[in-house]
Amino acid sequence: MSDSIQHECGVALIRLLKPLSFYKEKYGSSRYGLHKMYQLMDKMINRGQDGAGVATVKLDVEPGTAYIDRLRSIETKAPQDIFSQINDLYINAKIQHPDKYNDIEWQKKNIPFMGELILGHLRYGTFGKNSIQSCHPFRRQNNWMSRNLLVAGNFNMTNVDELIEHLIELGQHPTERADTVTVMEKIGHFLDKENDRLFKIFKEQGFNNFEISQKIQANIDVANILVESSKRWDGGYVMAGLMGHGDAFVLRDPNGIRPAYVYKDDEVLVVASERPVIQTVFNTSYESVTELKPGCAVIIKKDGSYSEQQIIEPLERKACSFERIYFSRGNDADIYKERQQLGRYLVPQVLKAIDYDLENTVFSYIPNTAEVAFGGLVEGIDDHVNKLKATEILKLGANVSEPTLSKILSSHPRIHKVILKDAKQRTFITDDESRDSLVNLVYDITYETVKKDIDTLVVLDDSIVRGTTLKQSILRILDRLHPKKIVIISSAPQIRYPDCYGIDMAILGKFIAFDAAISLIKETGKESLLNNLYEKAKAELLKPKEEQINIVREVYRTFTNEEISQKIGELLRPVDLKADLQIIYQSIEGLHQSCPHNLGDWYFTGNYPTPGGNKVANKAFVNYMEGKNERAY
Repeated sequence: MSDSIQHECGVALIRLLKPLSFYKEKYGSSRYGLHKMYQLMDKMINRGQDGAGVATVKLDVEPGTAYIDRLRSIETKAPQDIFSQINDLYINAKIQHPDKYNDIEWQKKNIPFMGELILGHLRYGTFGKNSIQSCHPFRRQNNWMSRNLLVAGNFNMTNVDELIEHLIELGQHPTERADTVTVMEKIGHFLDKENDRLFKIFKEQGFNNFEISQKIQANIDVANILVESSKRWDGGYVMAGLMGHGDAFVLRDPNGIRPAYVYKDDEVLVVASERPVIQTVFNTSYESVTELKPGCAVIIKKDGSYSEQQIIEPLERKACSFERIYFSRGNDADIYKERQQLGRYLVPQVLKAIDYDLENTVFSYIPNTAEVAFGGLVEGIDDHVNKLKATEILKLGANVSEPTLSKILSSHPRIHKVILKDAKQRTFITDDESRDSLVNLVYDITYETVKKDIDTLVVLDDSIVRGTTLKQSILRILDRLHPKKIVIISSAPQIRYPDCYGIDMAILGKFIAFDAAISLIKETGKESLLNNLYEKAKAELLKPKEEQINIVREVYRTFTNEEISQKIGELLRPVDLKADLQIIYQSIEGLHQSCPHNLGDWYFTGNYPTPGGNKVANKAFVNYMEGKNERAY
C-alpha cells in the first residue's frame, strides 16, 4: 500500500529429523538446517524489517557443552547480519581446527548453532522501542535442560494488564508490561509446574536425580502446558517455542487470526507463516503444505515424533483478511486468486465513476503489491469491453465489413505504468518543509500517457489507511499529467477501527475514514453525539471486557459508505490539485466474496473476534476524545 504501516511478524521453525551427518552426505553441508532457515527468513522479509533473531537447540549433548544458542540483530538487513555472524563462526573454526573441522560430531560439540532444532523470527515493531531486547526469540534460562524455554511469535495480546495480574497472583514479579514477556512467563510457569509434577512422580518411584532428569525430558506433557498457559490469552497469535531438552511446539489462536503452515517429510518438519515460502525453500507442492488448524498446536517431541493436537476449543474462523489483501506474499496460489477477485469486484464502481467512457480513461496502479488486484480489475474491464464488442458486431448483421469489424475489435482498456517509485531517492533531509519537497521526488511518472484535460486517470491501491502519502505526494504527482479527473480505488474497504492482533493500526485519529466520519458529524451539527459516545465508551470500559460492546461503530452509523468516501476525497484533496478527484473503496460484500475463507474484517466492520477487541476500540475512542495520541492496549 502507498501508506506506510507495519506488518505482522514472521516466524519459522525447523526440526531436522535425521542425524547431521545425513545432511552432510546428501546435501554437502551439515549446516543444511541453518541454510534452510536463512532462506525461509529471507523469503519472509516482507513480514519484518525492524529486527530478527535465530535460536538453536542441540540434542543429546554431553554435560558441560552449550546446547542453546541465540543471536538477534536490529541491523538494516538483520537476517543477513545474523547469518553472516554465524557463518564467521564456521570459517574461524575451519581456520583454527582444520584437522577436526570435517568431523560432524566435533562441529556439533564445538561450534555454536549446530543444532537440530532451529527457531527464526522477523520483527515489525508494533510496540515498544526497536532494540535488541525487543527482538525474538525470548529466552528463559535454567540449569535444568527441561526448564529452559525459547519463545518467538507473531502475536499481539489485548489483555496484557490482565495477564500481568495473573502472573503476580502466581507469585511472580514481572519486570515489563509487554505481551512477549507475559506470554513467555506464563508458558515458563506451567513448564516449571510440569517439571515439578514429574519430578515428584519419578522420585517416589525410586529413581535418582540424573535418571529423573532423563525421565522428565521423555514424559513432559507439552499439550497440557499449552492448555494451562493459554487459558486467559485474548488476541491473535502463532506462538512457537523450543525447550532446552528438545521438545518444540507451535500454537495457533482459536480464531485462526494469525497464519501458520506445516510441512513434513522424512528429513525435516517445518512450520512457517507463509505457505509459498515453504514450497519454494523445500521445493514441494501446494498440497503437501497444510494449514495449522485454529486452536491447535504442532507438538514435536525430542525423539522426533510429531502430532497436531487441539489445545483450545476452536471459535468462529476469523483469519486476517489483510493477509490476503496485502501482507502475505502474492505468489500463494489462493491469495493470488483472491487478489484478482478483489480487483474484479471493483469493476461496477469504476465504470460508473468514469461514466463508462473507456476511450478516455487510463488505468494504472501503485504500489507493486497492488499488481495482482489490478490484473483482476483489468480482466473485469476486458469482460465488459468484450460484451460491448459482441453487441456492436451483432448490430451490424449482414452489413459487417472488415474495416468496421477491425475498428470494433481494436477497442481495449488503456493500461499504463503511470507512476513508479524511484528506488534511488532517499528522504535524508530532516526538516518537514524540505522533506515534503523531497518525498515528491520519491515517486515519478511516465509522461505523455494521459491526454491532457481529456482523460480520466484511474489508479488502484491496496488500501488507503491514513492517506498521507496520497495527499502529500501521489495526487500532486499524478496531477502533473493534467488528467481531467483522478479516481483512486482501494482494493480494501475503509479502515475504520483499530487492529489489536498484529498490525500497527492502533490510533483512531490516524484513520482517514474516522476523520471523515468525525468531519461529517461536525458539519451536520451532531457534535453532541461525540460527547454522548465518549460517556458511553467510558461506561463500557468499567465493565469486564467480555460484556463490552464496540461504541465506535455508532460514529459511522448515520452515514453511507459513499458519503464517507466522498468526504475522504475532500480531506485528501491537495489545495492546488487541478483535476477532479474521486475515492472508491472495496465493499465488505466484495471482500467476503473474494476471500471467503478469511473473514477477519474487524478493522473494516468493528466485528472483533475476541472480547479484548471491543475493549481496545472503546479505549481508542476515549483516547481520541481526551487528545491522547497513544495506543489503546
